[in-house]
Amino acid sequence: MMMADVDVSEAPRDGWTAFKRGLRGLCPACGQGRIFRALLKTNDNCPACGEELHHHRADDFPAYINIVIVGHIVVPLVLAVEMAYAPPYWLHAALWIPLTLILAFALMHPIKGAVIAWQWATRMHGFDKNAPSDDILLQRPVVTSGKQ
Repeated sequence: MMMADVDVSEAPRDGWTAFKRGLRGLCPACGQGRIFRALLKTNDNCPACGEELHHHRADDFPAYINIVIVGHIVVPLVLAVEMAYAPPYWLHAALWIPLTLILAFALMHPIKGAVIAWQWATRMHGFDKNAPSDDILLQRPVVTSGKQ
């Protein structure tokens, strides 16, 4: 079989490689181009290889993951400091609000990039060229009652 006979859209996609590329904000397909063109806006296509990225449907999932990760880091620290030192509330606010904001903002790009890369690797939401379009899947069948 010659390479020209292989359909690239059917080639297996390495999920871990795509995931690591997404964490770094790189195209899950080539690892060269950037996923993001603005703060959290994705490029429609990879600037390096042309892979379409506009299909992604990350929606609120990266935010939920961010909340879980930051919460699992900050809450045990808050409890440990409270139990060990019992600082005043103003000191808690001075410590934990900035830490929470810094962690949340620092994790936004890696998490969203990883979610998009995971969707690409598993061929979700239009990343599979052979899947029916979402428009067809969302159409509801017309129900007729049979009465004239």
